[in-house]
Amino acid sequence: MPQAAIGVTGLGVMGRNLARNFARHGYTVAVHNRSVEAMHRLIADHGDEGTFIGCVSDAKFVAALSKPRTVVIMVPAGGPTDSVIDTLAPLLETGDIIVDAGNSHFTDTRRREATLAARGLHFVGMGVSGGEEGALNGPSIMPGGSAASYKTLGPILETISAHVDGVPCCVHVGPDGAGHFVKMVHNGIEYADMQLIAEAYHLLRSGLGLEPAAIGDVFAEWNKGDLESYLIEITAEVLRQKDAATGAPLVDVIVDEAGQKGTGRWTVQAALDLGVTVTAIAEATFARVLSGQRAQRTAARAVLTSGATPIEIADRDAFVEDVRLALYASKVVAYAQGFDHIQVASDAYHWGIDRGAMARIWRGGCIIRARFLSRITEAFGRDAALASLLVDPYFAGEVAKGVVAWRRVVAFAANSGIPVPAFGSSLSYYDSLLSERLPAALIQGQRDFFGAHTYRRVDKPGTFHTLWGDDRSEVTA
Repeated sequence: MPQAAIGVTGLGVMGRNLARNFARHGYTVAVHNRSVEAMHRLIADHGDEGTFIGCVSDAKFVAALSKPRTVVIMVPAGGPTDSVIDTLAPLLETGDIIVDAGNSHFTDTRRREATLAARGLHFVGMGVSGGEEGALNGPSIMPGGSAASYKTLGPILETISAHVDGVPCCVHVGPDGAGHFVKMVHNGIEYADMQLIAEAYHLLRSGLGLEPAAIGDVFAEWNKGDLESYLIEITAEVLRQKDAATGAPLVDVIVDEAGQKGTGRWTVQAALDLGVTVTAIAEATFARVLSGQRAQRTAARAVLTSGATPIEIADRDAFVEDVRLALYASKVVAYAQGFDHIQVASDAYHWGIDRGAMARIWRGGCIIRARFLSRITEAFGRDAALASLLVDPYFAGEVAKGVVAWRRVVAFAANSGIPVPAFGSSLSYYDSLLSERLPAALIQGQRDFFGAHTYRRVDKPGTFHTLWGDDRSEVTA
């Protein structure tokens, strides 16, 4: 029996397409699934795309692999992943590699990596972005794990990944959970990007009264410029789509309740743990939650008044351009916060992540692929230790071009009663960075009053406390 270069277990849509991608690139692929029917169906439907070795048992699956054995797991995160690992690990030998290509939480990946390393096995938490189409035709791939495992795995992954300008959209991210952490933040940024696009649509729909198809035309035009991206492209397509049953715009017959699988929430939770500001991602996540609180929304509409006083739009084209500029500026903030998150985690966990490389591998294959990411790659190329993407000369200049329009749009939304949580929070974040003095001094005074939490002074070193309940004199803490 020919030896497989790589094995895939878990032949749902993503696993199936990933296995086909390996085979199409000339790799012999061992395929395995808990239900053997899925394995037989894959070979029957796509056996002409390359060489597959169908395996009806775990033992035969492992035996079909050449050494060092490389097993890719593509099953749901959590318990199912642990179950597959527990089954396969005893069948493997020192130096073999287990790859978790699902959306696992990075803390689970760190735990699994440490456990398997003690057994002499390499464990790779690998982010894969691009959906089922990307898995088949070339995704963006974010593998973590040991550098030694990447020597074996890297050439295969780089071959099957998307390529932009001849460069593979795959790089070794860093040790243990680095790959899954970066994929998590990628998804968090994706939440923010989608929410910002949705808010831009809402402004054009409610502010100008444009029909979805006309707004789709606006997005198609935007896709020819700096906003060019996969998400802008598909937004135009969605908005132009008619419902076959009613003839109405499809977007009007879809329930306004956005789902989520948890990676946005994980991103926000991790940011809180690490002390990183990710307001755009947080607002996008909360917006999805709020969209699902239908009973609360219905109750509110029955009793609350908006007090909205819409500003008349005198120039339609000027308003469209203002929204475009506000979208771009808010997008810069969202990505800046995401890359800050990656840097803080990299420092905390000693991962050594190259932020420029992350932007580079996101240029193709993944859901947030965009022209914009080439600019981010260039920014980190100019300064790998960039304090914030917003202070890079290019991005500082781009935001400066749109900041007045950004303020007009947020003000218009507030006066018109149009919710723009991601636009608004991004502008507030930008203004907070610009503020020489924030009201946090008052908060620290309050904390000292009720809890003796102390404070520092602007005019001399040290930590101090005011005796609020006594004579209010100040003492050194």
